[in-house]
Amino acid sequence: MTALVAIALGSAISYTAPAKNQSEPPKLQSSTQQHDAVADVDAIRSLITMYAKSVDDSDTSLASQVWWDSPEVSFIHPLGHEHGFDQIKQNVYQRLMGETFSERKLTPHDITIHVYGDAAWAEFYWDFNAKFRKDGKSITTHGRETQIYRKLPSGWRLVHVHYSPMPASQPGQGF
Repeated sequence: MTALVAIALGSAISYTAPAKNQSEPPKLQSSTQQHDAVADVDAIRSLITMYAKSVDDSDTSLASQVWWDSPEVSFIHPLGHEHGFDQIKQNVYQRLMGETFSERKLTPHDITIHVYGDAAWAEFYWDFNAKFRKDGKSITTHGRETQIYRKLPSGWRLVHVHYSPMPASQPGQGF
């Protein structure tokens, strides 16, 4: 899967959504290519919204509309590394989100989306507010996330997530 994404990213025609501090201007494209690229960015933005809602509701049915149902997908997070959509459903949605928290709210922001043919990635920051199921205590965390998407005949699907908390800000931390 990693090789497929690398090949797709390296060899496809590119379109990058407007981003801050972009080092190169987008390549010239026909109006049809531009329209398709904008439609792809909009589709992925919609999937990010659905993804956040699936986390908020710990909803594996909604998650199945976002994720590619494949053993090739993966999810890297501070508590583990899930391989395959079945592990993601069980360990992220049911155990971590559903069993650990009674309430959840994931709010993505500062979203940047890059589309290269049938491959794309999104990067964003997020705020997560939740209540622990065991004692009702609130928790708020902040982080950043990279998501990799693949365009399938059925549409765009999420194939990889890598998230982390915000970087350590004190000297000597984060190594």
